[in-house]
Amino acid sequence: MYYILTLGLIVLLALGIPVGKALIISGLAGYIVNIGSVSAWVNAGVISQKMTYSLMNFLLLTIPLFILAAKVMNGSSITKKIFDFANTSVGFLPGGLAHANIFASLLFAGMSGAAVSDAAGLGRIEIESMKSNGYDAEFSAAVTAASSTIGPIFPPSVPMVVYSTISGVSVGKLFLGGVVPGILMTVTMMIMVVIYARKRNYPRMPFPTPKALWVSFKQAVLALLTPVILLAGIWTGVFTPTESAVIAAAYALLVSFFVYKELNLKTLFTILKETARDTAGIGIVIAAAAFYGWVLARSGLTYQFAQWIGGVTQSPIIFLLIINVFFLIVGCFLEAIAAIMIFGPILYAPAIALGVDPLQFGVVMVLNLMIGLLTPPFGIVLFITQNLAGISFQKMVKAILPFFIPLLTVLLLMTFFPQIVTWLPNLMQ
Repeated sequence: MYYILTLGLIVLLALGIPVGKALIISGLAGYIVNIGSVSAWVNAGVISQKMTYSLMNFLLLTIPLFILAAKVMNGSSITKKIFDFANTSVGFLPGGLAHANIFASLLFAGMSGAAVSDAAGLGRIEIESMKSNGYDAEFSAAVTAASSTIGPIFPPSVPMVVYSTISGVSVGKLFLGGVVPGILMTVTMMIMVVIYARKRNYPRMPFPTPKALWVSFKQAVLALLTPVILLAGIWTGVFTPTESAVIAAAYALLVSFFVYKELNLKTLFTILKETARDTAGIGIVIAAAAFYGWVLARSGLTYQFAQWIGGVTQSPIIFLLIINVFFLIVGCFLEAIAAIMIFGPILYAPAIALGVDPLQFGVVMVLNLMIGLLTPPFGIVLFITQNLAGISFQKMVKAILPFFIPLLTVLLLMTFFPQIVTWLPNLMQ
């Protein structure tokens, strides 16, 4: 049964089976073996209940709304205005457009909450602009892919919403806990860009005049207000983290329809269809992961794994280092939301028992899995940016390798210094 649930899942994923289907197939096979009868599949009631109940969580309503907000912004000029403002603000640094790429991802992160939305929407503008200004395609793609991981760390964050559903940790605190790590990721990646820019003599923009900075800010200010409104509203208690997703979607629609006047009903209908499709895909993964996790628990493997982890060390730092290695490996094969649903409940209890702050544990886990989006063989952001840049997958992998240095640096800082995550939420209490 252990082999079916572990190696079987890996084989299915290697064959290109979608994550949701692979989880259901391997989970069902493990369930049949556990029951000891092929007729176990007839007992569809238990299976359907486990999958249905996993979706009956009010917090999950935020997912389609944040997806909708990101798609509305990508469907209008909001995304381009954000990039133009970022370019005006930091384009004077060595490798200017690469810095703009990273800074724009931080700004866009305050609206989308998903790395894929950043890479697919903002990434197209960033890569085209960098290539047309003398940056090689590989470097353009690598910067775009690496910076997209800021999206699920800086609030709002879809993966953190999912973690909240399995841990009970406040979504508002998780959002605030991602602010400092998100800024650190931005700064460390920009340092990496400076090193590359000086070595390769990449171009930079002239230092902006106050007038140019004001004009670009004025054009982007409505988009830039989104994260301010969300964080201020959550902090002051004007609305809940769940309601913040409604505010984000409504604000994006209002600005795109009535201020910039760039969306029409036909485009909106297309966006709504894409939102429904993406939400259904995530819902299938969550439901399938819940069923797979339940079968995993029935097998006793989760208990044995948790016991082993707890027996290896009594140090929270060593525990987190082991967890980092574990999730970095898991992230190479499994989609982030599925990994959180399956392994989050298993590792949460021993983490708390060892004194690890649940906020720190959640943000560390999410960052690990975001790094997984950049790792072969299944890193989806790699495939998206490779396609946008028009380069081979092998070149994409080689180009992204140096950017693991800043990402892993931030991960280690969060591991050794929990205050990086907990300071702002505790301050805002």
